[in-house]
Amino acid sequence: MKILAFSDLHLSRDKASALVAASGEADLVIGAGDFCNMRQRLDEAMALFAGVEAPMLLVPGNAESEGELRAAALPGMQVLHGGAAEIGGLRFFGLGNAVPETPFGQWSCDLSEDAAERMLADCESTDILVLHSPPHGLADVSSQGVSLGSHAIRAAIERIQPRLALCGHIHDCWGVRGRIGATEVVNLGPVPNWFEITP
Repeated sequence: MKILAFSDLHLSRDKASALVAASGEADLVIGAGDFCNMRQRLDEAMALFAGVEAPMLLVPGNAESEGELRAAALPGMQVLHGGAAEIGGLRFFGLGNAVPETPFGQWSCDLSEDAAERMLADCESTDILVLHSPPHGLADVSSQGVSLGSHAIRAAIERIQPRLALCGHIHDCWGVRGRIGATEVVNLGPVPNWFEITP
C-alpha cells in the first residue's frame, strides 16, 4: 500500500493543493491533525481536500475536536480517536489531540497523560499508529529546546511496537525521523510524506 501522510495543515491552501496533487498516486491519505486554526473554519479546511479520490484516515489535532472533525469530514474520510480501523489489510489505531496538555487555553483540544494512557490501552496490536502528538524524547523538541512529547504515547509505542508511528504537533520537528525499538517514528509536517507498507 502506498500511503501519503501529512500533519499540521493549518488551513494552508498552497500546502493543501500540493497534497491533493500528490494524492493521485496514493492508495491511502493520512492526516495527523491540526487542519484548521484555533477551531475556526474547519469546514473550509476539509473542503480543500475535495479533489482527493483515495480514502483518507484522519485524527483530530488540538486545533479541532473529534466531534468537530467528524462533522466536517467529507465522504471517504474516516476519523479515528481512540479507535482502530483496517484498510487494505493493514491495521491502524488513531489518537488525536495534544498530549500532554498545552498552555494554549480553552480553544486547544488536549488530553492528559492519564487520559491518553487509558485510550491507548485499547490498542494491543497494530501496524500503524496515527497520532497528533509525538512520543516523549523523539521528534518533540521545541525551539526553546524543551521536550514536549507524551510519555503515554512513548510507552504505547514501546509496548505495541507498530511498524510506523506518524505524528505532528511540534512544528520545530517537522521532518524528524527516528526509531523506538522496531518502530519508525515520523513527525510529518504539512508536506507529502510517502510510505510503502505491505500487509
